[in-house]
Amino acid sequence: MQIEINATVAQRLHDEQIIWFTTVRADGTPTPTPVWFLWANDAFLIFSQPAALKVRNIQHNPKVTLNFHTDEYGGNVVVFTGEAHVDPKPLPADELAAYLEKYAEGIKMIGMTPESMQKDFSTVIRVTPTRLRVGE
Repeated sequence: MQIEINATVAQRLHDEQIIWFTTVRADGTPTPTPVWFLWANDAFLIFSQPAALKVRNIQHNPKVTLNFHTDEYGGNVVVFTGEAHVDPKPLPADELAAYLEKYAEGIKMIGMTPESMQKDFSTVIRVTPTRLRVGE
Protein backbone atom coordinates (compact mmCIF):
# COMPACT_ATOMS: atom_id res chain seq x y z
CA MET A 1 0.00 0.00 0.00
CA GLN A 2 1.50 3.31 -1.05
CA ILE A 3 0.43 6.51 0.68
CA GLU A 4 0.06 9.86 -1.04
CA ILE A 5 2.60 12.44 0.01
CA ASN A 6 2.04 16.09 -0.85
CA ALA A 7 4.84 18.50 -1.79
CA THR A 8 5.11 19.97 1.73
CA VAL A 9 5.52 16.56 3.36
CA ALA A 10 7.96 15.49 0.63
CA GLN A 11 10.07 18.56 1.36
CA ARG A 12 10.11 17.78 5.08
CA LEU A 13 11.08 14.17 4.37
CA HIS A 14 14.04 15.53 2.45
CA ASP A 15 15.04 18.39 4.77
CA GLU A 16 14.25 17.30 8.33
CA GLN A 17 17.13 15.83 10.32
CA ILE A 18 15.10 14.28 13.15
CA ILE A 19 11.88 12.31 13.27
CA TRP A 20 10.25 10.86 16.39
CA PHE A 21 10.06 7.06 16.12
CA THR A 22 7.54 5.52 18.52
CA THR A 23 7.69 1.81 19.19
CA VAL A 24 5.74 -0.19 21.79
CA ARG A 25 7.39 -2.13 24.60
CA ALA A 26 6.26 -5.66 25.45
CA ASP A 27 4.26 -4.27 28.40
CA GLY A 28 2.34 -1.96 26.04
CA THR A 29 4.19 1.25 26.88
CA PRO A 30 4.74 3.55 23.86
CA THR A 31 8.40 4.58 23.61
CA PRO A 32 9.14 7.66 21.47
CA THR A 33 12.77 8.16 20.40
CA PRO A 34 14.25 10.90 18.18
CA VAL A 35 16.15 9.27 15.31
CA TRP A 36 18.00 10.12 12.13
CA PHE A 37 16.32 8.75 9.02
CA LEU A 38 16.42 8.56 5.27
CA TRP A 39 13.28 8.51 3.14
CA ALA A 40 14.06 6.09 0.30
CA ASN A 41 11.88 3.96 -1.95
CA ASP A 42 8.67 4.95 -0.13
CA ALA A 43 10.00 3.79 3.24
CA PHE A 44 12.01 5.07 6.18
CA LEU A 45 15.55 3.83 6.70
CA ILE A 46 16.79 4.04 10.29
CA PHE A 47 20.09 2.77 11.68
CA SER A 48 20.23 1.44 15.23
CA GLN A 49 22.59 -0.14 17.67
CA PRO A 50 21.76 -3.87 17.64
CA ALA A 51 20.83 -4.08 21.35
CA ALA A 52 18.67 -0.92 21.37
CA LEU A 53 15.22 -1.07 22.93
CA LYS A 54 13.57 0.01 19.67
CA VAL A 55 14.97 -3.11 17.95
CA ARG A 56 13.55 -5.39 20.63
CA ASN A 57 10.25 -3.51 20.55
CA ILE A 58 9.70 -3.92 16.80
CA GLN A 59 10.58 -7.61 17.01
CA HIS A 60 7.76 -7.94 19.55
CA ASN A 61 5.34 -5.50 17.86
CA PRO A 62 6.10 -4.08 14.40
CA LYS A 63 3.40 -1.38 14.58
CA VAL A 64 5.04 2.03 14.90
CA THR A 65 4.52 5.74 14.31
CA LEU A 66 6.88 8.44 13.12
CA ASN A 67 6.24 12.15 13.47
CA PHE A 68 7.97 15.46 12.89
CA HIS A 69 8.04 18.32 15.37
CA THR A 70 5.05 20.63 15.02
CA ASP A 71 5.35 24.37 14.71
CA GLU A 72 5.31 26.46 17.91
CA TYR A 73 1.49 26.52 17.91
CA GLY A 74 0.97 22.77 17.43
CA GLY A 75 0.28 23.06 13.71
CA ASN A 76 2.08 21.53 10.76
CA VAL A 77 1.33 18.01 11.99
CA VAL A 78 2.80 15.06 10.09
CA VAL A 79 2.32 11.58 11.57
CA PHE A 80 3.09 8.35 9.75
CA THR A 81 1.69 5.02 10.98
CA GLY A 82 3.38 1.91 9.69
CA GLU A 83 5.15 -1.37 10.21
CA ALA A 84 8.82 -1.73 11.03
CA HIS A 85 11.20 -4.61 10.54
CA VAL A 86 14.89 -5.28 10.85
CA ASP A 87 16.25 -5.64 7.33
CA PRO A 88 18.81 -8.45 7.14
CA LYS A 89 19.72 -7.73 3.50
CA PRO A 90 22.83 -5.76 2.60
CA LEU A 91 22.11 -2.06 2.32
CA PRO A 92 22.20 -0.75 -1.26
CA ALA A 93 25.23 1.49 -1.80
CA ASP A 94 23.12 4.43 -3.00
CA GLU A 95 21.02 4.42 0.19
CA LEU A 96 24.09 4.26 2.42
CA ALA A 97 25.74 7.09 0.48
CA ALA A 98 22.60 9.25 0.72
CA TYR A 99 22.31 8.63 4.46
CA LEU A 100 25.97 9.39 5.11
CA GLU A 101 25.73 12.57 3.04
CA LYS A 102 22.61 13.74 4.88
CA TYR A 103 24.22 13.20 8.30
CA ALA A 104 27.88 14.02 7.53
CA GLU A 105 27.89 17.00 9.92
CA GLY A 106 25.90 15.18 12.59
CA ILE A 107 28.27 12.22 12.51
CA LYS A 108 31.21 14.58 13.07
CA MET A 109 29.34 16.42 15.85
CA ILE A 110 28.89 13.20 17.85
CA GLY A 111 32.59 12.39 17.48
CA MET A 112 32.22 9.54 15.02
CA THR A 113 33.36 8.77 11.49
CA PRO A 114 31.14 7.23 8.83
CA GLU A 115 32.95 3.94 9.43
CA SER A 116 32.53 3.97 13.21
CA MET A 117 28.88 5.00 12.86
CA GLN A 118 28.21 2.08 10.52
CA LYS A 119 29.93 -0.30 12.93
CA ASP A 120 28.10 0.91 16.07
CA PHE A 121 24.73 1.46 14.35
CA SER A 122 24.80 -1.71 12.28
CA THR A 123 21.14 -2.72 12.52
CA VAL A 124 19.01 -1.51 9.62
CA ILE A 125 15.37 -0.80 10.37
CA ARG A 126 12.90 -0.17 7.58
CA VAL A 127 9.48 1.31 8.21
CA THR A 128 6.81 1.02 5.57
CA PRO A 129 4.14 3.65 6.18
CA THR A 130 0.53 2.54 5.83
CA ARG A 131 -1.18 5.78 6.85
CA LEU A 132 -0.35 9.47 6.89
CA ARG A 133 -2.03 12.16 8.97
CA VAL A 134 -1.33 15.75 7.98
CA GLY A 135 -2.83 18.76 9.70
CA GLU A 136 -2.37 22.46 9.78
